[in-house]
Amino acid sequence: MLRWIMKWSWKIGRIAGIEVFVHATFLILLGWVALSHYLQRRSWEDALGGLGFILALFGIVVLHELGHALTARRFGIRTRDITLLPIGGVARLERMPEKPAQELLVALAGPAVNVVLALILLAILIAAGEKVAAEEVQVVGGHYLAKLMWVNVTLAVFNLLPAFPMDGGRVLRALLATRMDYVHATEIAARIGQGMAFIFGAIGLFTNPFLVFIALFVWMGAAQEAGMVQVKSVLGSIPVSRVMITEFRALSSQDSLARVIEHILAGSQEDFPVIGNGGVIGVLTRSDVLKGLTQFGPQALVGDTMQRKFETAKPSEMAETAFARLQSCQCRVMPVVDNDQLVGLLTVENLGEFIMIQAALKGREQSQSRRVGDSAPSLGHAEG
Repeated sequence: MLRWIMKWSWKIGRIAGIEVFVHATFLILLGWVALSHYLQRRSWEDALGGLGFILALFGIVVLHELGHALTARRFGIRTRDITLLPIGGVARLERMPEKPAQELLVALAGPAVNVVLALILLAILIAAGEKVAAEEVQVVGGHYLAKLMWVNVTLAVFNLLPAFPMDGGRVLRALLATRMDYVHATEIAARIGQGMAFIFGAIGLFTNPFLVFIALFVWMGAAQEAGMVQVKSVLGSIPVSRVMITEFRALSSQDSLARVIEHILAGSQEDFPVIGNGGVIGVLTRSDVLKGLTQFGPQALVGDTMQRKFETAKPSEMAETAFARLQSCQCRVMPVVDNDQLVGLLTVENLGEFIMIQAALKGREQSQSRRVGDSAPSLGHAEG
């Protein structure tokens, strides 16, 4: 899901050293809001007012995400970027805090920003003698600051619902993690989140289609969070040397794409390291091969189509860290280099297979321990 978010996002600025992106679907929201406001009274002034309100709303969302990011920074955690979506924002932290108390503070920081903004706007409205009751707020027209105040209240409440990827899901996990292991806490929080997503979707089918979109986002976010934690639990203490591919074929920059096609068809390898000058000089992926065939034909050289900028890993690096870098750079393959010598390959597919194998072995151990527990003799009290 994160790959989809970043693929269709454009950078719009940088705040507090954090890059801010806007997703393409945000433009659809702007058009929809402008049209809906215009159709209310056939007024272009209303349409511009609606656009201005949405822009102010997403300014509030940026402040909300900055609350998370700056709190995480206090614990030494960097934020990669912030992306604005039609249903809110996403702050991509390098990692989540290790301690439940720290995660709790980071999760609560965003809604806390909304609470503070709502209180400031409430004070301004009361001082000006304006009406602030929710029933007085109008979608089109009405008092601008009153609408913004209630938006902050809504964002704070909505984000505290106990469902990933919203803040309430992380709050719930942090509280559960004080009494159980992190993986189990995440699984429970994810199941609750998916249950709420099912409820949102069911209600949305009969009332508001936008709720169906939110339900899909929540369901996918909960599943992804559970998957990420499972990856962390499996790969957290395992070096790259244990999960890397050691049987592979390397290419020369002077090999032709026709030769590469022969290698692909003859085996299961689709991505290749390119070696030369005593080390790795490039990476050739399946998409690079297809692109080269389309542009230059099968006689083109590997050196003309390979990627010259690529990530590498060390055998001693933790697999969890390498996996995060693979996802961040959206790479298909990462050469593993030791003293400038190519010793292996790391791919998302291979890591996924390792995780599935470890999960199967863990499931077998748990099944065996349950059977042993069930068959153990009872040490009851004998009478007579």
